[in-house]
Parts: sequence; structure tokens; C-alpha cells
Amino acid sequence: MLNKVPEVTAIFWAIKILSTTVGETGADYLAVHVGLGASLTAICMSGLLVAALLLQLNRRVYVPWIYWLTVVLVSIVGTQLTDLLTDKLEISLYISTAAFACALAATFAVWYGVERTLSIHSIVTTRRELFYWTAILFTFALGTAAGDLATEALGLGFQLGVAAFGVLIAAVMMAYYFGANPVLTFWLAYILTRPLGASLGDLLSQSREYGGIGLGTIQTSIAFLTVIVGLVAWVTFEGDDRRRADPAQ
Repeated sequence: MLNKVPEVTAIFWAIKILSTTVGETGADYLAVHVGLGASLTAICMSGLLVAALLLQLNRRVYVPWIYWLTVVLVSIVGTQLTDLLTDKLEISLYISTAAFACALAATFAVWYGVERTLSIHSIVTTRRELFYWTAILFTFALGTAAGDLATEALGLGFQLGVAAFGVLIAAVMMAYYFGANPVLTFWLAYILTRPLGASLGDLLSQSREYGGIGLGTIQTSIAFLTVIVGLVAWVTFEGDDRRRADPAQ
């Protein structure tokens, strides 16, 4: 297979952050406003995620709309995993954050032990892709738990949460540009964009009495999904133009 992960560019990170925001607001909209509840939302979204993953795994090359659809669904399911543990099972955010961190670390350890690399530039076999998507799921679950821990349990609030996680991502970017390990900095940034996107989603969607701007979950979700669709269409057409210009690709 050709590498199944897109090139890491500014557009990649923009879509990633938008996807995490949709995961937060979309899950809240389905669970609360539509009335599905956390459990039914998790079941429905997990079914859609399995279907998207099968579609993604059956492709031999990177297909933008399939890849990013899978990311959005992983974001929603990752959010639901944390919400189920917190709301239904009443597990402390401290415990769930630690548990997801251990699960992610274990995934990386097994992945590296089997493949000897964690680079996203070498997702060229089905086994590596399965490791990749397992890690992605745990990054979303960990990011959700850590974000909720920071903004709710520790009382940072949405605005300060956006600022704090933004500063952490900026620090990781600076470390990368000054020669830090690119694989390590990529995964740190990937984890941190989840709580950044979730805090941004809550800031935009939650009512003013809870510290938000009050746009609502449906308006925020639709707005961000529209931008995601536009950016995915852009990279798709850009890739098509590149292949027409260079048939060898």
C-alpha cells in the first residue's frame, strides 16, 4: 500500500482541530438535544465508526474524505467513551485520564515492539494501520478526559482551557523546530489538539451562564462540519491536480 495517512501540513492540523470540536459538540447534540442519551449515541456512533474503518482499511491509498470521516467518528466515539465512564459509571476524571494514558502508552509500546517505528509516514501495511487507528482512538479518549479534567475538575474554564492547551501546543511546535524528535512531537501535538478542540467547542456552544458564548451545539457543529467539508474538498482537488500534473503518482 501507499502511505495511508495524509501529509502533515497546516491544513492537516486545521481539520484535526475542527474534527475534535465536532466530536465534542456533535456528541453533546446527539446525546442531549436529540435525546439519544450517552449509551445509545455511543452504540450508534461505534457502528458508523466500524463501517468507516472497514472502508478505510479496504483502500490501498489515502482517500481524503474516507480518512477524515473516520477521524470525525473516532472523535465522537472517543468523547463518548470518556462521558460514559464519567457520567454513567461515575469514574473520576483523574482515574480515566490515567487509564487512557496507560492504554495509549501500551499501544505505542506494542506498536513499536512489533514494527520498530511509530512514524505516521510508514503506514503502508494493514497491521500498521490497525495500530495507528487504535492509537488515534486512545488519543481522543485521553484528550477528552484530560480536557474535562482541566476545564471542569481543576476549574480552568473554557476560555483559560483554550489558552492553556494552545500554549502547550505552541511549546511542542517550538521544540520540534529546535530539533526535538519529530515522532514524539507529532503525537504530543495530536493528543493536545483534542482538549484544545473540545475546550473550543464548549466555549462556542455552551450557554453564557456556564462560561460559553452560547452558539449552541447544532450551530457550532454545522459551522465546523461545513469548514471541514470545504478543506477536505480542497485537499482532494489539490491531490487530483497533482496527479494529473505527474501521472507517475
